[in-house]
Amino acid sequence: MKQKWLRLIALLLFGIGLTGLHAQEAVPVSGGNASGTGGSSSYTVGQVVCITNSGINGTSAQGVQQPYEISVITGIDDALDILLEMAVYPNPATDFIKLKLGDFEPVNLRYQLYDTKGSLVLNAKIEGKETDISLQAFMPSTYFLKVIQGNKEIKTFQIIKK
Repeated sequence: MKQKWLRLIALLLFGIGLTGLHAQEAVPVSGGNASGTGGSSSYTVGQVVCITNSGINGTSAQGVQQPYEISVITGIDDALDILLEMAVYPNPATDFIKLKLGDFEPVNLRYQLYDTKGSLVLNAKIEGKETDISLQAFMPSTYFLKVIQGNKEIKTFQIIKK
């Protein structure tokens, strides 16, 4: 009889403890995707707070909508005259990314695409000032695009594929 009461009390205390737990929740009024000739955008109406906190180890974004980023991971000082920029259409990348070279001739330049395991999934020569790189065959994930001249790594970009 005493064990029955102990079990009932333990179950009751466990149930009371669970009532204080809350999961992430958001009740936005509306939202969706808008697209036009200049690109596309995702939006949420009714989101009360959106804050980004930064620290020495990285950043943390709060809110319903999280940004997709293409970041420069590395760059060498010898390549300061090279202007490499990434443009993704649409953002986040779904079908392809476009690699644009600034005032730099694509002599002996290659790009290599790596997955998060470090496996090389794509390797090709850069032929012109703008290069389209198809992502249609790849699963949604994070990828790293390295631009290489000869045996020297010029820049590495982080790409999020949706």
